This record gives sequence, structure tokens and C-alpha cells, in this order.
Amino acid sequence: MSPETTRATQTAGVAYAGGAYLLWGVLPLYFLLLVPTGPWEVVAWRVLLSFVFCLVLLTVMRGWAALSAIIRSPKLLGWTALAGLLIYVNWQVFLIGTLTGHVVETSLGYFINPITTVLLGVFVLKERIRSLQWAAIGIATIAVVVIVVAYRAFPWIALSLTASFGLYGLIKKKIGPAVDAVSGLTLESFWLIPIAVVQLILVATTPAGLTMGGNGAWHAVLLAFAGVATAVPLLLFAAGARRINLTVIGMIQFVTPVMQFVIGVAVLQEPMPTERWIGFIIVWIAIAVFVVDLLLAARRGRRTEVVEPA
Repeated sequence: MSPETTRATQTAGVAYAGGAYLLWGVLPLYFLLLVPTGPWEVVAWRVLLSFVFCLVLLTVMRGWAALSAIIRSPKLLGWTALAGLLIYVNWQVFLIGTLTGHVVETSLGYFINPITTVLLGVFVLKERIRSLQWAAIGIATIAVVVIVVAYRAFPWIALSLTASFGLYGLIKKKIGPAVDAVSGLTLESFWLIPIAVVQLILVATTPAGLTMGGNGAWHAVLLAFAGVATAVPLLLFAAGARRINLTVIGMIQFVTPVMQFVIGVAVLQEPMPTERWIGFIIVWIAIAVFVVDLLLAARRGRRTEVVEPA
């Protein structure tokens, strides 16, 4: 591959990944437009409409053969079912946080997610990590303790988000290239259809009832696009991840929590007492250490490529 082609590929990869994280960053504003629809109904429609959208994509992209190959593998089906349950937990907790005035706490979950991923690599995959990564983990742990003790509130939304998404990423790593992005999301959504149907039935029995179609055409259109809003960032991320290395992905991913934090504080005016600021500042110090480690590792990798014979 020529240097020009390599640069073009990397530029496209950054654009795809950056687009994914930008879309994830503004999702709180999109879901707030769906009020008065509650988090349980939103997630149910998100599951069902994501499945429909994926079926359309499979047809347009001629991906049915790849999906059929996955279906013939019970092991892969099992992994996609587990991935579906984890992403369901992530979506549901995220919507509860967003629609109940806890966008800042959702951003905390995604700030510490890379560090959670490193921890899972150590304890599940038995990976060895560098000293600066251990330092980042220690600092992030201190931040959580500060928030719990000083703010007197257990950050269950943040920790649930980082745990569910971290384990989801672990399963994706375990599956590897055997399951492409569209087929994976199709199957994950498929396994969640019974849960989504039950949720819609339960919401329908409440005094407020279902909101789809009951709050004007614009609201119905926005709610109908929940599936697209779910699938498009995932597909952009998959396209970007194939073109750029993990170091670049590791730094771009902080776009999402930064945007969510700004939306929570500046747009939604969520409370940020001193104790909470202290906790977040400690988290940002941990992230700075984490990013420095990524940059140093990337520099060492480039030196190795130059020194070692082809």
C-alpha cells in the first residue's frame, strides 16, 4: 500500500470513528427530544426499530450470507445473545440516566470505560499491563471513592454503564471478525425482541400508556428514528476501527464523555457541587495518565517497526 493510500485510509478511519463518537456524544439531546416518552418505552422501540433497520441494511448490503454463516454456529449465537443482554443493560441505564437528569453521571461512566476495559483485560484475558496503566486505574479508583464518600451518592449509573459496555467490548473482542457489525447488531436486537415486547405491554398498562403516535407527527418521526440513531454510530465505529489503530481510537473515544459532560453542565444545568468537581478532576487526571501511556506505547511501537527487519 502506497503512503498516499495509507494516509487516505487513516484519514477516512479518523472521520468514521470521529463521526461515531460525535453522534454518541449528542445522543442525550436526541433522547430528550422524545419526552414525554419514558426510558422503558424508548429502549423497547430502540430494540425493535434497530432490528428492522438492520434487516434493511442486510438486504441493501447483501449481508444475508454472512448472517446465515453465523446462525449455523451455536457458539457464535450464544455470544451474540450475551452481547445483546449487555447492550440492553447499557441502553436502559443510559436512557434512565439521560431522562432523569443524570447526563453528567452517564459521562462519568464513559470517562472511566477505557480504564475498565484495561482491568477486564488483566483479570479475564490475563493480559499484562504497563505501570502507567496501573497508575491510571489507581487514580480512577480514588475518584470513585471520593464521589461516593464526599458526594454521598453511589454512582450506580456510571458504574453500570462502564461495566456493561466494558463486558460488551470484551465479548466483541472474543468474537473477533467472525461477526460483522451489521450481523452482530441484527442478532443482538433479535434476542431482545421478547424483552422489548414485554416492556411495551407493561408501559401500555400504565396510566400514561404508550406515547408512539400520541404526541404529534414530529414526535412520532423522532421516535421512529431511534433505530437509525442506534445503528449508524455502531456502523461508523466499525468502519473506523478497521482503518486506524487502537491508540488513535483510544484517544478519540473521549470525545463522547466530554460532549455529554458539557451538555449536562452547560445545557441542562445539572448540579456540580465542589465534591463532584473534585471527583471529576481526579478522573481527568487518570485519563491524562492513560493517554500519556497510549502515546508512549505508540512511539515505542513506531521505533520497533523502524529497527526490526522486514
